[in-house]
Amino acid sequence: MTLDDLKALTDAIRAETAKAIVGQDALVDQLLVTLFARGHVLLEGPPGTAKTFLAQTFATALGLDYGRIQFTPDLLPGDILGSNLFNFQTSQFTLTRGPVFTELLLADEINRTPPKTQAALLEAMQERRVTLDGEVHPLADQFMVIATQNPIENQGVYPLPEAQLDRFLFKLLVPYPSAEEEAAIVKRFGAHSGTLSPGDYGVGRVADKAALDAANAAVAGVTLADEIGDYVVRLVRGTRDSSDLSSGASPRSAVLLANAARARAALDGRDYVVPDDVKALAMSVLRHRLVLSPAAEIEGRDIETLVADMVENTEAPR
Repeated sequence: MTLDDLKALTDAIRAETAKAIVGQDALVDQLLVTLFARGHVLLEGPPGTAKTFLAQTFATALGLDYGRIQFTPDLLPGDILGSNLFNFQTSQFTLTRGPVFTELLLADEINRTPPKTQAALLEAMQERRVTLDGEVHPLADQFMVIATQNPIENQGVYPLPEAQLDRFLFKLLVPYPSAEEEAAIVKRFGAHSGTLSPGDYGVGRVADKAALDAANAAVAGVTLADEIGDYVVRLVRGTRDSSDLSSGASPRSAVLLANAARARAALDGRDYVVPDDVKALAMSVLRHRLVLSPAAEIEGRDIETLVADMVENTEAPR
């Protein structure tokens, strides 16, 4: 697949998604970067902003198997991964696969379940496999997690552990729509009642496994110059040297940022990464990995401003 072919494919995915989703163009672009960077994404936004419907529509356009887990305080790891159950008729244990065995998994309100259950996703997200009773079960090559959480409520929720957060390529903030977009939403959806699926709005499959594999190969061929790689490293290491942060970004975040920059360059039709690719993605990659120091919290500093300052002050290659 050439980069022109990749652009045609992503344009088709955007067009299909737009049949059901009003606005959110930037979010769809970031989801495409996540897909071709082989990452996972955490969506944070208030209720009713189409986070779940966006994930479902995205999976439909890509032709991926879609699975959904509603995270609740009583959810157990076995409810996600599955378990080996004894069959009294055959006197043997039979594997019952959990909802994690899919291609695009929506982890809805992931912060409503205790860390013990959240940890069930760690191996799946990092290694794309599940270990049950000592036996390894591979997941799909295109396995991708889209997790959601609500920033408004703080009762009955469990903060995601750092190890869990670090496995998400992006944390994306889902905004409220503009007045014009909200009017279009009411016009499009207000005439219907009950549950609707993306197919009800004409969303169809525009990709298949072969196309996605070819697209991933095209992204892997994008050149990341040594100077750009050094820029990524300096930017990430700068988070560990800041007195305003008690916890900086990990080496994994540098690797993920470089991979995401490759994907963004490919989606832009380039076979090479430029510093603007890194700058455009740095906020989404770093915002959930950094922890303010107590002094910075007292002074009212915030992560978004700190990351923006670091991007501005870290010298980029020319």
